[in-house]
Amino acid sequence: MWKENSVSVILPTYNEKDSIVKVIQDYFDTGYVDEVIVVNNNAVSGTKEIVDKTDARQVYENKQGYGYAIRRGIDEAKSDLIVISEPDGTFRASDIIKLLIYSDDYDAVWGTRTDVRFIEQGANMNIALRFGNLFVAKTIQFLFNTTRLSDAGCTLKLYKKEVIDDIKKHFTIGREHFGVELMVLTALKGFNIIEVPINYHKRIGKSSVTGYPSKTLLLSLKMMVTILRYFIKKEHCQYENNE
Repeated sequence: MWKENSVSVILPTYNEKDSIVKVIQDYFDTGYVDEVIVVNNNAVSGTKEIVDKTDARQVYENKQGYGYAIRRGIDEAKSDLIVISEPDGTFRASDIIKLLIYSDDYDAVWGTRTDVRFIEQGANMNIALRFGNLFVAKTIQFLFNTTRLSDAGCTLKLYKKEVIDDIKKHFTIGREHFGVELMVLTALKGFNIIEVPINYHKRIGKSSVTGYPSKTLLLSLKMMVTILRYFIKKEHCQYENNE
């Protein structure tokens, strides 16, 4: 609970069996989290059993993809404040306090991993990834005239429930580039956004996407196509409205 507001944390899981139990407990240990929702997205064998032993609520999403898992978690979450995170050990649960503080004044609070002072040695954030995330974020910032952005790939985000309920009606993406659609829709809707620097640690286990350079490049291209698709649609709608 944060100042009379209940807090839900969404953890999508596929290949995080070795780290998820500690992440769940770390979020509860902050004292601010009312529920942790684990979205089992066809997770590796043994994940269900270990999650069942925790205080998290486990739900299932059979459509494979990060976006589908997050969308299911959003539908399940009933709290006033909804936090999207990862169960792979890359984020520090205590950083949720930073997001909660800014939630008093903002509709959405997004983490950013681009400050080198917060990046742990061995974390998957080399110069190419930092530049790529910065470039995509700046594209969103300037095309949609929104707040200063620096990290398009950071999945640690907080939303007020009424804000995410308004946005989710427009979701179209179910795969790994869902995050950029979420960002674009938030900006298009004119919601008040702020980025805050968060700690970024070495992942426990290998990512099914960012652990492979070819998949990372493909993800970046999908992000840019999504941004341009929404920008063209926005400009077209504005032209029609002016006619």
